[in-house]
Amino acid sequence: MPAIRILTETELRTIVPLDKDAVDFVENAFRALARENAVRMPPILRLDVPDSRGEVDVKTAYIQGVPGFAIKVSPGFFDNPEIGLRSTNGLMVLLSSKTGLVQALLLDNGYLTDVRTAAAGAVAARHLAREDASIATVFGAGVQARLQLEALLLVRPIREIRVWARDHSKAQALVDQFWLTHKLSIAALDDPRQAMAGAHVIVTTTPADRPIVDGSWLEPGQHLTAMGSDAEHKNEIDPAAIKRADVYVADSLQQTRRLGELHHAIEAGLITGDQDLPELGQIITSAKAGRKNISDITIADLTGTGVQDTAIATLAFTRTEACAAGTVFEA
Repeated sequence: MPAIRILTETELRTIVPLDKDAVDFVENAFRALARENAVRMPPILRLDVPDSRGEVDVKTAYIQGVPGFAIKVSPGFFDNPEIGLRSTNGLMVLLSSKTGLVQALLLDNGYLTDVRTAAAGAVAARHLAREDASIATVFGAGVQARLQLEALLLVRPIREIRVWARDHSKAQALVDQFWLTHKLSIAALDDPRQAMAGAHVIVTTTPADRPIVDGSWLEPGQHLTAMGSDAEHKNEIDPAAIKRADVYVADSLQQTRRLGELHHAIEAGLITGDQDLPELGQIITSAKAGRKNISDITIADLTGTGVQDTAIATLAFTRTEACAAGTVFEA
């Protein structure tokens, strides 16, 4: 039997930082998703654990021409920070697309999910935000909020950052941490509407179950990426915002109709369930139009896709083989 390579979170953090390669790998995965019959991606399997405010998602996708495919188990237990634990963890298994044999076990504790999620935000901003976008606002103060800011710096000339979170002290802690490494103009604001006013890019990164962004706050020229609505009960964006946007883009329309921000707009009767809307891969390949004018309001509804997991796991395995990292287990 072929050997299996096992990698820990510590090793993966060194091998797979959030960089332009990670963004490009995820972008190529979305590009494949736009090609007919190039991807096999089943619906997300989710287990809810309501007593612990927890959920477990299982995602996977086969991408034609990619030598391996990932199966990811991703728990999110959102009361964990109260007991000193991270809210997310998990692992990925990479299997050969030719034989189905396990190639690697990536014990990343959710790190690779964090990277591929941030990379998707960068891809959305790269193709939908105005090219001169320099002011960014993030809603939330956790790991993903920080990574989304890091990702934006890779694709847009961000010079000013605002942070809003329900817990202002956590927003300020993120500001202090980010300033130490980037020395950008960055501030924590108490008023979410003020945090959005005049921003060019807004990213929401919370597990909110009711809107934290009002549709009336959106201004001409703004781009908003919603990251948090990856389950039916989650809702960060006022459904009226979807109706108001000049361009709405889904990562996977099949998913956002069921559990994304679009799902809530459909339930509110503002969008029809069968409306033909673009996906991010179609914007990347120019199969459908994205931003047409600097004044357009654009929204990306990102629920997280299996192609992203296969992409980031493939990047990790490629780099691992190149530097012979990890522990080899002879099955």
